[in-house]
Amino acid sequence: MPCFPRRRAYAVVATAVAAAVIVLNALPALAHGFTSTVYADVTAPDTGHVRVELGLEYDLLVVSAADYERDDPLFQQGNGAFEAGDSAAQAAALDAHADSVVKYVTERFSVTGSEGACTPMRDGDFAIEQREGVAYARLVLDYRCPESATAHEVRSGLFPDSEGYVRDTKTIVTYDLDLKSGSAALDAQHPSFSTQQSLPERFWEFFRLGAEHLLTGLDHILFLLALVAGSRRPREIVLAATTFTLAHSVTFILAALGLVRVPASFVEPVIALSIAVVAGWPLWRLWRRGSHATDLATAGRFNLDRVGWTRLAVTFCFGLVHGLGFAGALGINAAWSWTLLWSLLVFNVGIEVVQLAIIAVVFPLLALLRHRAPVAARWTTGVIAAGVCAMGLVWFAQRVLGF
Repeated sequence: MPCFPRRRAYAVVATAVAAAVIVLNALPALAHGFTSTVYADVTAPDTGHVRVELGLEYDLLVVSAADYERDDPLFQQGNGAFEAGDSAAQAAALDAHADSVVKYVTERFSVTGSEGACTPMRDGDFAIEQREGVAYARLVLDYRCPESATAHEVRSGLFPDSEGYVRDTKTIVTYDLDLKSGSAALDAQHPSFSTQQSLPERFWEFFRLGAEHLLTGLDHILFLLALVAGSRRPREIVLAATTFTLAHSVTFILAALGLVRVPASFVEPVIALSIAVVAGWPLWRLWRRGSHATDLATAGRFNLDRVGWTRLAVTFCFGLVHGLGFAGALGINAAWSWTLLWSLLVFNVGIEVVQLAIIAVVFPLLALLRHRAPVAARWTTGVIAAGVCAMGLVWFAQRVLGF
């Protein structure tokens, strides 16, 4: 078989690093982009009464509400409290400008009964809490609805607004309403849900949310590409993908149910590091073998007796961390229930379907390239591995240093 000497390895790495730098300059520092999550806990204490407990990103809420009421000095006061990291000052800034904030929120978040609209009122003062290391404002709204209502609709249009740096917002709703309980995921394309919706309709929301989360999570996609680039035979990628799925499913369910809590300041850098390690595996083996290596693809060849178990163990460990990252997309803080568990499982199925689709497309293409054009395949595999590794290292540095 043709050899792949070190001078070609240098060229592959240099080409891939250059490509990675170009791509990174066009991407935000965090692979998921500038998105926000709103949390809404909706309950019905009694007939004609709906209580909504909202969790909204503090800094984003301040900017949006201040821009909404341009004559209100909330932005200067609220942002100063944010910079100081003073929770009491943050809550006080919101309380001092409660009319502007509540007006902004209630015009974008509404509850409607089957017999007519519900009227909101603020219940209590604002409070500040931490969610995955981010300051969130807690706002409780008391909605008065027609007592004859037999069903309710919740609609959210919160963020993005004219602040210009939020790409999308997911509103995660947990509810115990109209003798039904469960969860729903709202966004710009699907801004509302009704308690009259069927079970399949509610589960479809979580399947879609899981699929979209993987598709928009570039770091998770790159991890999959790293697994594909380091696999030469079908059984290798099947075992690696299965190991990754089992690992992230375990921590995803545990974290989403609130049984395991790990700060995002740890999870996000480790996810980036996992990309670099898995992508660098075949490159390291090539470097170690030097001029005796046959090619990058065979350098990462799966050997169950010597290397395979180590690779699977590494994939499993990093899969556990990726599961925590998936759970961060939901951040559900509700009592355990079978309905909630099924919603989480459906979200996970959405992730897996997209994951399998990516593998089903990329792996056969690389296999065909190896068969038809071995030299081009060596360069392609090397550039993918080196480029993904470089991007993972840059993300790791950015996330550790807080860029």
